[in-house]
Amino acid sequence: MRIGVPGETAPGERRVALVPPVAKKLVDRGHEVLVSAGAGTDAGWSDEQYAAVGCETVETRDDVFDRSDVIFHVRALGSLPHTPMEAYRDGQTVIGLLGPYGLDRETLDTLADRRVSAFALELLPRIGRAQSMDVLTSMASVSGYKAVVMAADALPSLFPMQMTAAGTVRPADVFVVGAGVAGLQAIATAGRLGARVRAYDIRPAVKEEVESLGADFLELDLEPTAGSTEGGYAREQDEVFYRKQREAMTTAVGNADVVVTAAAVPGRTAPTLVTGEMVSGMDAGSVVVDLAADGGGNCEPTQPGATVEREGVTILGPTNVPATVAKTASQLFSNNVTNFLDALLEDERLHVDVTDQLVDATLLTHEGTVRAPHRTGGVDAA
Repeated sequence: MRIGVPGETAPGERRVALVPPVAKKLVDRGHEVLVSAGAGTDAGWSDEQYAAVGCETVETRDDVFDRSDVIFHVRALGSLPHTPMEAYRDGQTVIGLLGPYGLDRETLDTLADRRVSAFALELLPRIGRAQSMDVLTSMASVSGYKAVVMAADALPSLFPMQMTAAGTVRPADVFVVGAGVAGLQAIATAGRLGARVRAYDIRPAVKEEVESLGADFLELDLEPTAGSTEGGYAREQDEVFYRKQREAMTTAVGNADVVVTAAAVPGRTAPTLVTGEMVSGMDAGSVVVDLAADGGGNCEPTQPGATVEREGVTILGPTNVPATVAKTASQLFSNNVTNFLDALLEDERLHVDVTDQLVDATLLTHEGTVRAPHRTGGVDAA
């Protein structure tokens, strides 16, 4: 079987879908791996390193598409501003972050017409069997770490308490909103840097996890509508709830030197949790890092992809944060996507069992059929 790794084309994307150490495992099992020239350069992997483990480097992305049975993508289709549909050949299998919520019906129909089997890893269920394949968890962990590093760099004071002959420096106060994977990693990282950390999440079940990391859990007298989905993600609430939530969080935000927001609802616009008025209540020099900027942002003044200042408060709206730690993120992604491929193989041959829970959840098109319009932007009118 030939596995293809085309270079990524999304603006600012530095990751690669398969790194040489993981590619070697596939080659050792008898598979051919084709990598477009320079595909791994931005992630710190040279063409020579791919060649050294038995991969074939080809000149163009088109060569990869033309010759491969399976394509590994970091981002493709609905996660790109433009989808080059002509690249995919009949009967090909595509695995990666395909931006299913941004796919229209026309794109899905085109994939189906070409009998492409398209697997969107964003849709993996949160079950034990899928943990080793869970790209969203891997990338969120990277993002949570990097958010705190960004905040520490932008903050005009130190994170840890220091006791010196010149006096005592108090630790920074960090408030993390959203205790999913990214939020928990942000909590852990801020704690390791010596900050005092508080956190809030609409899911009461995460309180124990927050406290196990040495942080305080902010309890608000609010009643969310089923805080978690069946997959463990935060459930979208109505605007009345979010308004009450903002009112209750105002003091915590105002007391923080750093606020990290990491509250996202899959397939939805990120809820506004920190208003401009709340930012105005923060001390000058404080920092907000909005990890939900890709989805519009949790902080009202956030500008995705930009750093803005409002009344002395620095607001960072980073997008595609994992790409800023491309080498580590690519290593994790490679393991995830390869583990997913393994679940599709029988005797090293591709076998798509549509009754399998992992396949059923992630397979968008297969054998000429659009299987999951309800999980994408291509919802049937009926």
